[in-house]
Amino acid sequence: MSIPPTALQHADATAGVGVLKARLTGLSQEEFARDVWARTALLTRRASDFSDLFSAEAVDELTSRRGLRTPFLRVAKDGVTIPDASFTSSAGVGATIGDQLDDTALWCMFADGATLVLQALQRTWGPVADFSARLSTELGHPVQANAYVTPPQNRGFDDHYDVHDVFVLQIAGAKRWLVREPVHPDPLRDQPWTDRRSAVAEAAKGQAHIDTVLEPGDVLYLPRGWLHAAQAQGEVSIHLTLGIHTWTRYALAEQLAQSALALLRDDPQMRGTLPLGVDGPGGEIDAVRERLVAAVTKADSAPLFHRTRRAQARPAPLGPLAQLEAVDGLGPHSRVRLRGQLEARLEGPRLVTRVGWFDFPETDVPLVTRMLDGGVRTAGELGVELAERLLRAGVLVPAEQ
Repeated sequence: MSIPPTALQHADATAGVGVLKARLTGLSQEEFARDVWARTALLTRRASDFSDLFSAEAVDELTSRRGLRTPFLRVAKDGVTIPDASFTSSAGVGATIGDQLDDTALWCMFADGATLVLQALQRTWGPVADFSARLSTELGHPVQANAYVTPPQNRGFDDHYDVHDVFVLQIAGAKRWLVREPVHPDPLRDQPWTDRRSAVAEAAKGQAHIDTVLEPGDVLYLPRGWLHAAQAQGEVSIHLTLGIHTWTRYALAEQLAQSALALLRDDPQMRGTLPLGVDGPGGEIDAVRERLVAAVTKADSAPLFHRTRRAQARPAPLGPLAQLEAVDGLGPHSRVRLRGQLEARLEGPRLVTRVGWFDFPETDVPLVTRMLDGGVRTAGELGVELAERLLRAGVLVPAEQ
């Protein structure tokens, strides 16, 4: 499926246009969910100008001046990942870190045709971190960002599939992509392509579903399981891969089963010992199955789901000096807001977030509820004492941050 060439303009998601439509696909969330999401590959030409997110200068900055350590970078050549020790070294005087990137070694490998993979850019590069957070909020699934920097005419990895959906954003140069339909649709996280090497290799001989060259501004969406391989053309290629670590019904089933088993721990009969002389489960299976089905029916896996979801990502960055200044200067007119990406929710009088949980008296619950809309409030609206408590906890931040 391909979107006709259009010149999508930058748009701010907070102004009512999400990044999915404004910068990645040209489709509304409803259109993308109905026609594309988890179903088929999608190529969007000239989706956006991504120079504000990443660039060749960003690559040089990260690899030579930021003191990155593994696994924030890996190196691959001819489909093989190169050992970390080949491109890391001591940090030098005054440091005890022995695995920082060695920019000279990286340069030599890159010049010899190796691909550099900058991993977890949602943690190390601000513009990508902000964009990833907005996309994650929009999709409702965690997002990880990697950059692939490939020398001319080289290929980093052979045909393979990922166990997460991806958006490929071409940043610089050009790269030819060969995309094929899955040999194992919708693989789970513990079902990597290496478990099906022969099927992947055989499928790679067939006709491609998409055979195209991505140029700067183009975007390719691939559901998990879709086979792909890419090769740089006549110049260095840089692309961002936004990995969408999708929640699945199987994952919900796992959590429901865990919740049911937790209920069965409180059932005296289930804790009972099997009779003497039992040779296999025999007739006990029916009784256990009956109680297990009943427990599944009663189980509420929502708390476990939200707890797991909160653990899969981090809250928005918090500046300790700005936070201290906000606490010290707090007054009724101080402007504060909820910290981003907290996954905050009220469970009765308890606020549960990625930075911990907090109990409140019933009288404060309406104030906390008001705060959860993400809008800017004054400390006086919330109560200066409550605002200070939440600032100190890292739940609120100054509105300017």
